[in-house]
Amino acid sequence: MGFTHLHVHTEYSLLDGAARIKDVVAKARELGMTSLAITDHGVMFGVIDFYRECIKNGIKPIIGCEVYTAARTMDDKDAEKDKHQGHLVLLAKNNEGYKNLIKLVSAGYITGYYYKPRVDKELLRQHSDGIIALSACLAGNVQHRLLIGDYEGAKKEAAELSEIFGEGNFYIELQDQGLEEEARINPQLIQISRELGLPLAATN
Repeated sequence: MGFTHLHVHTEYSLLDGAARIKDVVAKARELGMTSLAITDHGVMFGVIDFYRECIKNGIKPIIGCEVYTAARTMDDKDAEKDKHQGHLVLLAKNNEGYKNLIKLVSAGYITGYYYKPRVDKELLRQHSDGIIALSACLAGNVQHRLLIGDYEGAKKEAAELSEIFGEGNFYIELQDQGLEEEARINPQLIQISRELGLPLAATN
């Protein structure tokens, strides 16, 4: 059974990614992987280079982005309430999804920019077709709720995201990179997936 990395930051994730696209694709090929995603933080600058490099190496490219989500709405820009953002991994599953991903990321810069390019749930609802979403890392809204001890809030957040993207298109993301916080909340993430009937996706 193969494994596909669905949460990957490249050199286009400024100050957060060190992996060069050519090196990542080459390593995936060396390991016998047949597909690979790109999910840079808030941007899609690297997707063309990534696509071409994957095709050249016989690897199926999965185009995505780890978007920043607004604490309230994209229009809210208060230094106290809106400085911090959540994370959400979005993957295009078809051409419609790719177009919607472009619209989301562009709007995040043009309309939602405050510290970082942000999207909100209203925008996600408008452009959710053809997109698969993962709950992201510890900075994801579901995970953040668990970290502050709000299990019901985390469950509500997961249910809403599942409703936005449609049945089978929202995954609870699990990461195990040796962090204490991950070890603490992963059992709760699994519990949420079982209670809501949501699929799990392992990333690293």
